[in-house]
Amino acid sequence: MVLSPESGPNFVVIGAWRLDEQGSPPAVAHLRSPQRSAAAPPARPPAGPSHPRAVPWYAPPGGPERAGQALLPPRRTRRTAGPRAPRSMGRRCWRRRALAAACLGAALLLLGAAPRALRPAFENSLGSGWLGGKRRSPLQMLYDLDQGPRSALAEVHRQRRDLLRRACSRHTRRQRLLGPEDLRHVLVDDAHGLLYCYVPKVACTNWKRVLLALSGRVRSDPRAIPAHEAHAPGRLPSLADFSPAEINRRLRAYLAFLFVREPFERLASAYRNKFARPYSAAFQRRYGTRIVRRLRPRPHPDALARGHDVRFAEFLAYLLDPRTRREEPFNEHWERAHALCHPCRLRYDVVGKFETLAEDAAFVLGLVGAPGLRFPAPPPRAKTAAARDLAERLFRDISPFYQRRLFDLYRMDFLLFNYSAPSYLRLH
Repeated sequence: MVLSPESGPNFVVIGAWRLDEQGSPPAVAHLRSPQRSAAAPPARPPAGPSHPRAVPWYAPPGGPERAGQALLPPRRTRRTAGPRAPRSMGRRCWRRRALAAACLGAALLLLGAAPRALRPAFENSLGSGWLGGKRRSPLQMLYDLDQGPRSALAEVHRQRRDLLRRACSRHTRRQRLLGPEDLRHVLVDDAHGLLYCYVPKVACTNWKRVLLALSGRVRSDPRAIPAHEAHAPGRLPSLADFSPAEINRRLRAYLAFLFVREPFERLASAYRNKFARPYSAAFQRRYGTRIVRRLRPRPHPDALARGHDVRFAEFLAYLLDPRTRREEPFNEHWERAHALCHPCRLRYDVVGKFETLAEDAAFVLGLVGAPGLRFPAPPPRAKTAAARDLAERLFRDISPFYQRRLFDLYRMDFLLFNYSAPSYLRLH
C-alpha cells in the first residue's frame, strides 16, 4: 500500500472538566469580599425533581453571617478550617496553575527544538538529500500520482498492489517473523530512498547496474558495467546489514519495488543458464554432481566429476525431492519469488513484471527523478517468445504427475503475482 508521507498533528491535553453527579459541569459561584457584601446572601437554588441539575450548596464554618462570602459546590479536596481557608485555597490553586504553565511551556520548547536537533543526525544516518526537503522522495512522488488523475500505467501498478494485498490476505494464514537474513535480497539506495528486492533471472543484473550508476560510484552508463562487477558482494548494501531500528525506518520511508516473472519460464531460464551452458562449470560442479549422484542410476564417472550433463527431468526431480530442502535452502536461481522477497510481510509499492520490463522500469526511474539514466534495453520480443517456447518444449516431456507437483511447489508465485497456469501443462 502507498502511505501518505504527511504525518498527523500532535495534541497536548491541558485541561478537562469534572462533571457533577448529574453529568454536567459544576456551576461556578462568585467570590465576594466581606466589605462588598452588604446585600443578603443569594437565594439557594431549588433542589429536587423540579431542578434536576441543582447541586447541594455548602456554608463554611462560622455561622450564617459568613454564608454570603463563598457559596461553592462541594469539593472533593480536603477543606481547610478557619476564616482564611478561601485565601489559602486560592493561593494553592495559583501555584498549581503556575506550575502547570511552566511545564507546558517547557514541553512546547522541547517539541519545537527536538526536530531541529534530530534532523541533521537523521539525514546523516540515511545520507538522503530528499529527507531535508530539497526534493520529493520516490514514495512521495508515487503518492502524488495516486492522489491525482492516474495515468494508465499508474493505474496498472495500483491494481497490482491491490491484487497482491488481497491474495496475501486470502492465501496466507500463519506467518513467521522475519529475521535480518530474510532481507538479504533487499538492496538499499539511501541517496534516492529505494529498496529493491532482486529475483534472479528477472533482469536483476541490469537493475544492479542501474543502482550502481545511481550511487555515482561507477560509470554513469549502466550498460558499461560488467556483470561480474554488478554481482560482486558488498557493492550494494543489503537491508540485512542494518539494525532493526534502521531497517524499520527505511521500510517506512523508502519506495520498495520488485520484478517478477512467470514461474515456469523463470525455472526453464535458470536450468538453461546454469546447467546447459558451458560457462557455468563451477555451478555444475556444485549442484550438477549432486543431482547426478542422487538421481542417476549407474552414472558415468565423468558426469560424477563434472555434473555437466544434467537433464531437465533430473533437475525437476531434485527440486521435488524432500531431501533437497532438508539439506539446505533452495538456490536463489530457482527459489520461489515470494520466499526471496516476502511480499506478504513487506509492503511493495511497485510490482514490475519481466513481460512488461521496459514500461515498468521507466515508471520506477520516473519516480526516482533520474531523467538522464536509461534502463538497459530489455530483450526483444522475439527472444521473449523463444524463452516461452523453451519452457513449453522442456515441460512437454514431463509427466502430468510431476507437472502437478511442481505447480503446487510454485503455486504461491502464480497466485500472488496473477499468473495463470501455462496452457501446455496437463494439470487435470
